[in-house]
Amino acid sequence: MRTVVEGVSKAYDHPKGPQTQALGRVDFAIEEGEFVALVGPSGCGKSTLLNIVAGLLAPSTGRVRFHGASLNGRPRTAVVFQDLALFPWRSVEGNVRYGLEELGVARRDRRRRAREWLALVGLEGFEAHYPHQLSGGMKQRAAIARALAVDPGLLLMDEPFSALDAQTRMDMQLELSRIYEATAKSVLYITHYIPEAVFLADRVIVLTGRPGVIREKVRVDLPRPREERIKVEPRYVEYLERIWGLVRGVGGAAEGTGS
Repeated sequence: MRTVVEGVSKAYDHPKGPQTQALGRVDFAIEEGEFVALVGPSGCGKSTLLNIVAGLLAPSTGRVRFHGASLNGRPRTAVVFQDLALFPWRSVEGNVRYGLEELGVARRDRRRRAREWLALVGLEGFEAHYPHQLSGGMKQRAAIARALAVDPGLLLMDEPFSALDAQTRMDMQLELSRIYEATAKSVLYITHYIPEAVFLADRVIVLTGRPGVIREKVRVDLPRPREERIKVEPRYVEYLERIWGLVRGVGGAAEGTGS
């Protein structure tokens, strides 16, 4: 499925003051099977844009189109939030089964599919555990399995690793890269952490400060599968320096209304 963001912007009204323009006009596409990371200064509208793509927030202008979606034009998307939102009263398997229950999938198929995804994310043997019994990284894996179990056309991730310690975060970057390469899902990934964006993405879209518009789209031409050792390669370091400069506003020009 190909996702196209066309002229999307977002402004918030205030009853006692002027509008707040959170997001300027933004145009870009996520190709089928592409991993796109979105970076930019704090408050530039990254999460707002993700929520618009997810259908959780209406844009002030523009639209999001899905090519190859269902007849009603709204494909199945899944979101992994920063706070994970796992149900504490459900087991790990019960959390992964939840979306399948909402879709009306038969009980036997729900169990099979939940266990397949838990095995893929490395949680085989933890099906009966509850969220409070898991480490931070294991909770992240459970949330990713829950999102993927519904077979989304587009996986949306809003800073899912930001609360993890440094070692667990590196481990989860490797795990997510492996899962992406195994599933070939289209992904829109929000992060403040530029090394993470470069390590994971096929393309990094850099937003300006609020109201966020696209400063530049950077193609990350690094081989897959991605391994930890790639982080010492000169090309990886060059991407870091280039994107960091763009986030700081050094080099490149904002696209504004460009495509």
